[in-house]
Amino acid sequence: MIGTRTRATAQWAVGLTAAFALAACGSSGGDSGNTGSDGSSAAAAINCATGSLKAEGSTAQTNAITEWITNYQTECSGATIAYNGTGSGAGRTNFIAGQVDFAGSDAALSESKGEFASAATRCGGNPAINLPMVVGPIAVAYNVNGLTDLILTPAVTADIFLGKITKWDDKAIAAINKDAKLPSTAIKVFFRSDDSGTTQNFTTYLNTSAPTAWTAAPAQKWAGTVGEGKKGSDGVQQGVAAADGGIGYMEYSFADNGGLNSAQIDNGGGAVELSPESASKALEGATVVGTGSDLSLKLDYATKAKGAYPIVLVTYEVVCTKGLPAAQGALVKSFLTYTAGDGQDVLGDLGYAPLPDAIATKVQAAVATLS
Repeated sequence: MIGTRTRATAQWAVGLTAAFALAACGSSGGDSGNTGSDGSSAAAAINCATGSLKAEGSTAQTNAITEWITNYQTECSGATIAYNGTGSGAGRTNFIAGQVDFAGSDAALSESKGEFASAATRCGGNPAINLPMVVGPIAVAYNVNGLTDLILTPAVTADIFLGKITKWDDKAIAAINKDAKLPSTAIKVFFRSDDSGTTQNFTTYLNTSAPTAWTAAPAQKWAGTVGEGKKGSDGVQQGVAAADGGIGYMEYSFADNGGLNSAQIDNGGGAVELSPESASKALEGATVVGTGSDLSLKLDYATKAKGAYPIVLVTYEVVCTKGLPAAQGALVKSFLTYTAGDGQDVLGDLGYAPLPDAIATKVQAAVATLS
């Protein structure tokens, strides 16, 4: 029997290019012929810069940015880029403190928290902006012996993570999984212990789609009172994988790479599996809410559009528009030109989705203005 994870993985590999066709964005220098781990062109026509960069933040994008760095440094031997997956909150904090050159964050800089003003000070009086770079559906991943197909609704998901549903054969789960053989195994919840943009996106989904069940305001700090906290997406993945009855939320690439099944989600328009098409469908409702070159997005977590997988996060690269030392600024611009262009082509095989054309064009234009 083919489970949800197996089917979704196959769909991802076959359909991703068609679902997110992204026009190539070449720059000067010609095709080097270097290849990435998937055998595709890794960094065609990169206009290389030299020097070194330090960055940190989102663990959700770790697999993507690791591949990008490898590809970029293979093409550009004079560059050294180090990325530390410490979590979105730590990434933004250390960027603002001037300890890293850019940050990865699954939550955009916040105006209400004064982060834009603090970041502008760090950037020498120049604005900092959020550039969406990685699209990653958040999987509700589970490990239950004998259970390979599972449907969850927003309310049932909320009740599981609140500890109101404690057994896998609970009547609320059974009601939406009529053909499943549900064991009486105890549910073991795993969540992020660190400040996390993945947590903020997941709790925004719960609060938006099941507001009477999940009443806590969305936040980067987990607000639930049951379960076991783990640091990073990799920590949650490892916790779920090690526990029969385990369930947790994590960026899809971690669930897929860890061999976990991912629940289908029914927001009211029918059960939807993770796939490039379903992630793309959800992003059709995203709108840019940032101003100028800032491309902060608002996602429609409550969408009931048929075929739309609703729990999607976007990882931003948080950067200074200007104000870094010249060599570092040039390297940030060169690297992000690659990640927003040809670098998008490697994401499908890593369990992510490339940026849709309309958003990618805006990101490329914003990167071009960095100095």
